[in-house]
Amino acid sequence: MAAQTNPNAINVNDPGLITLVNKLQDVFTTVGVQNPIDLPQIAVVGSQSSGKSSVLENIVGRDFLPRGTGIVTRRPLILQLINRTPLPKTQANGVADPESIKVEGTTDAQSNTEEWGEFLHIPGQKFYDFNKIRDEIVKETDSKTGRNAGISPAPINLRIYSPNVLTLTLVDLPGLTKVPVGDQPRDIERQIREMVLKQINKPNAIILAVTAANTDLANSDGLKLAREVDPEGQRTIGVLTKVDLMDEGTDVVDILAGRIIPLRLGYVPVVNRGQRDIEQKKAISSALEAERNFFENHKAYRNKASYCGTPYLARKLNLILMMHIKQTLPDIKARIQASLQKYGSELVTLGDSMLGNSSNIVLNIITEFSNEYRTILEGHSAELSSIELSGGARISFVYHELYSNGVRAVDPFDQVKDIDIRTILYNSSGSSPALFVGTMAFELIVKQQIKRLEEPSLKCVSLVYDELVRILSQLLTKPLFKRYPGLRERFHAVVIGFFKKSMEPTNKLVRDLVAMEACYVNTGHPDFLNGHRAMAIVNERHQAAKPVQVDPKTGKPLPATAVPPRSQSPSLDLSNGNGGEGGGFFGSFFASKNKKKMAAMEAPPPTLKASGTLSEKETQEVEVIKLLITSYYNIVRRTMIDMVPKAIMLSLVQHTKEEMQRELLEQMYRQTELDDLLKESDYTVRRRKECQQMVESLGRASEIVSQVQ
Repeated sequence: MAAQTNPNAINVNDPGLITLVNKLQDVFTTVGVQNPIDLPQIAVVGSQSSGKSSVLENIVGRDFLPRGTGIVTRRPLILQLINRTPLPKTQANGVADPESIKVEGTTDAQSNTEEWGEFLHIPGQKFYDFNKIRDEIVKETDSKTGRNAGISPAPINLRIYSPNVLTLTLVDLPGLTKVPVGDQPRDIERQIREMVLKQINKPNAIILAVTAANTDLANSDGLKLAREVDPEGQRTIGVLTKVDLMDEGTDVVDILAGRIIPLRLGYVPVVNRGQRDIEQKKAISSALEAERNFFENHKAYRNKASYCGTPYLARKLNLILMMHIKQTLPDIKARIQASLQKYGSELVTLGDSMLGNSSNIVLNIITEFSNEYRTILEGHSAELSSIELSGGARISFVYHELYSNGVRAVDPFDQVKDIDIRTILYNSSGSSPALFVGTMAFELIVKQQIKRLEEPSLKCVSLVYDELVRILSQLLTKPLFKRYPGLRERFHAVVIGFFKKSMEPTNKLVRDLVAMEACYVNTGHPDFLNGHRAMAIVNERHQAAKPVQVDPKTGKPLPATAVPPRSQSPSLDLSNGNGGEGGGFFGSFFASKNKKKMAAMEAPPPTLKASGTLSEKETQEVEVIKLLITSYYNIVRRTMIDMVPKAIMLSLVQHTKEEMQRELLEQMYRQTELDDLLKESDYTVRRRKECQQMVESLGRASEIVSQVQ
C-alpha cells in the first residue's frame, strides 16, 4: 500500500526552503520575542564606503534603500526576496490584463502591480512605490533610534515580491565606521562592531563581506571582522565592488583565484552605479547592462564573465543559502523541539493565572510547606544532595562536631592557676589550717568552671536556629513563592517569628541544664575519682620524682625508712617559721624582715596576696584538687554534650517540626488576607506572557519545519 504524502510538504531540494526559513523568521519577529533558534541567513558586512547598498539594490533591481552621509543603515534590515511567477501580459481576448498595468499616482516611475514590498510591522499593506519603502525604512528606524544617528539591534523585516528576483534572504547591517561624525555617539564604532559580531558570530550565518576593489584587500573592514568569527573562511563569501574604478592595468584576478586571502565560497566582482549615476537616477536595469558589458569586454575578465556580475552573485547566494539550509535543517528541527519542551516546562511551572479558590490554594501551600520542612529535617527529601550536607545533617554536624569540640576546648585551668587554687584552699579552711583536702575549695572552683559551659551551649542553640532559617530560605526559593512575593514575605515573617518564639524556652532549658550541674556537685558519681584515690595518685607521682638515695659504703639504694631525716627534731629548728620549708604561703611576706621587725609583729597589709612558691605539702594539695576538678569536669562535659542537643531537639527542632502547620494556619489562614497573599509578582506575569509567546511561536515553527520531507 502506497504511503500517503502531505500535499503541502516541501522537498529538501526545493527552493521553497528559503521561503520556509523566511516564515520561521517572521514567526519569531511577529510575536516580539528573541529568536531562540539560530536560523540560516546571509549577513552583509562592509565599511560605509564599500558599496553595500548598491549591491543589495542591484540584486533586487530597484532603488529602495535610504541614502545620505554618515550612517544610514542604523538597524538590521532583514530583506526577504521572494520570486513570484509573472502574470500573463494579455488575456485571451487580447485586452491588456489589468493586473499587469502600471500603478498610477506614485512617485516611482517603475512601479507596477507585479513588484511590491511588505513590512512585517505593517501586515497586509503592499508598497508598490519603492520610494515609499525607503521612506518607511527611515520612519521605522527613527521610531527606535531617534534622529541622533544612534543605532538599534531591533531588526526591520522587509519582504519584496518580484518576478525579477531569486528567492533569497539577506540581513543588511550598519556599515563599519571609525570616527563619529556630527552628533553620532562617541562609541559608535564599538556599538556597530558589537551588533555586527552578534549577527555573524552565529554558526548558521553566511557572511557576505563587501570590499571595494580599488583598496587594499588586507585593509578590508568586512573581511577583517569576518576572519574573527570565521578564521578558516568556511562560511564567508567576498564581493568586490568598484572593479571599474581600479587603476589602469590592475585587476582582481589574483583575488578571484584565492591567492591573496582565500575563501572557500570564493569572490564575486560586481560593478555598481556611481554617485553621479544615482543622482541622475540611472535605472538599475541600465546599470546591470553596463556591468555585463564591462566584464564581457574587459581583457582580464572576458573569459570568466559568466562568473562575474550581480546576476551571478544572486544565483550563487541563492544556491549557497539553499544548500546551507538543507544542511542545518535537522539541527533546526531538534533545536525547535528542545526549546519547545524547555519553555513548555517553564510555563507549567509558572502555572495558570487562574488557579481557583484562594483559601484552598493557601491551605495546600501551607500543608506542602510543612511536609517539606519535616522531610528536610528528617533527611527524607527527594532532592538529597551528593555534594554537600543539608537540612538535618547540618544540625547533626553542629551537635557532634562544633558543639562537642567547643565544650571539650573549655579548659578549667586556663583561668584558674595553681596559685589561685592555693589561695582558695587557705580561704576555705577559715581560721584553722585544713587537715585534709578542702571539699569547699573543690566545689567552689568546679562550679565556677561549669558555668563557663553556658556560653558554648547557648551558641549551639543559636547555630541550630541559623540552620532552621537556612532550611526556610531553601524552601522559599521554590518557584511557587517567586510567583507570589506577598505570600513569600508572609511565610518568612511567620516562620521566623515562630522560630524566635521557640528560642526562648530552648535557651531557658539549656541555661537550666547548666544551672543544674552547677547547683549540685555529685561527688558520689560512679565515674568520679574520689579524694583518697586522688591523694594516692599524687603521692605515687611525688615518690617517683624523688631521687633515690645511695649508701656511700655499699653503693646500694637505701630503703625509704633508712633515709636520714632533715632534722632530728623539727621543733628545735627555729631558723624558719614554716618548719624549715623555704617559701610557704606567707614566706614572701616575711622574707625581707629581720628578727627585730618580726618581733614587732606589724599589722598585715590591706590586701594580702600569696606571692611565695608552693611548699611540697601545698603542691600536693593543689594537684589533688586539680585531679578532682578534672575528673568531675569531664563528667559534666560528657553530660552536657549529651543533654544539650536533646534539649534543643525537644524545645526547638521537634517543636517547630510538629507545630509548624498549626502555627501557619493560625497566623495566615485568614479570609481577609488571602487575596493579597496570592497576588502574583510582576516577574511571574511578565515571564508567563513571554513563555506563552515563545511556546506559541515555537509551536508554529514546529508546524512549518514539519512540512519538509
